[in-house]
Amino acid sequence: MRFMWLSVAAALATMALKSLAAWLTGSVGLLSDALESGVNLVAAIVGLLALRLAAKPADFNHDFGHGKAEYLSAAVEGTMIFAAATAILWTSIDRLLSPQPVEEAGLGLALSAGSSVINLAVGMVLIREGRKHRSITLVADGKHLLTDVWTSAGVLAGVALVAISGWDVLDPIVAIVVALNILRIGYGLVKQSVVGMLDAALPTEDVAVVNAVLDRYRASEPVEFLPPRTRESGRQRFVYLTVRAPGDWSVRAGHDLLDRLEADLQDALPGVTVFTHLEPLGYRKRGTAPSA
Repeated sequence: MRFMWLSVAAALATMALKSLAAWLTGSVGLLSDALESGVNLVAAIVGLLALRLAAKPADFNHDFGHGKAEYLSAAVEGTMIFAAATAILWTSIDRLLSPQPVEEAGLGLALSAGSSVINLAVGMVLIREGRKHRSITLVADGKHLLTDVWTSAGVLAGVALVAISGWDVLDPIVAIVVALNILRIGYGLVKQSVVGMLDAALPTEDVAVVNAVLDRYRASEPVEFLPPRTRESGRQRFVYLTVRAPGDWSVRAGHDLLDRLEADLQDALPGVTVFTHLEPLGYRKRGTAPSA
């Protein structure tokens, strides 16, 4: 939550600086940059609300918690990016047909550069902490801010070229390129959120960790495992395992094995929730083919 408040503060500061730069210069490129910062602010507020909801524990009608609220945040952020890009394209095409000179370019460039430094610092912090805490909301917001840095760099270059060359048409051209790049980022965020909402499996590296633990048990215990099933929901990770043990084992022996297995998986993947099902070796459900 602290880091999302930091994102809100950064969005407010950069939006103010870029809006002032756009007003002083009359540059549609700087205006497009300011509009994207407005999207950053809305996205940060949505992310703040999503993190608050995702942190709520399981309740009577949400047995697995509220982790998917983070995917909703990423989807909203992606949609807002699309809206901003559309506004930028509309303004840029109008300015392309009727170019206007850029005024006070030096001061405008300085203000925009200052806002980019803020976004760079905050974006790197958000991505680092998002990966540390497995928060798609923090990572998405951090990547958005870093995208804003590259966007600003392109706008700064375009405005500088206009000031040097006097080619006013370069300003709306740069803004159009910025809008297309923003659309690309928005598509990526929406795609990521949709995949998450559809219960995507854990990342390959996490599945490899699960299989490494199972391999240790295969080597030391007379057990077999069906292929593990996994899914993630925001910061939450789930693993579903079917364990096959000797049919003459006692209930206590099988239960103890599952307890140890679940504890080892939770040590290997901190915070993971493990669901296990015990079957006797050689057991086959009616209508299924024998396992290899």
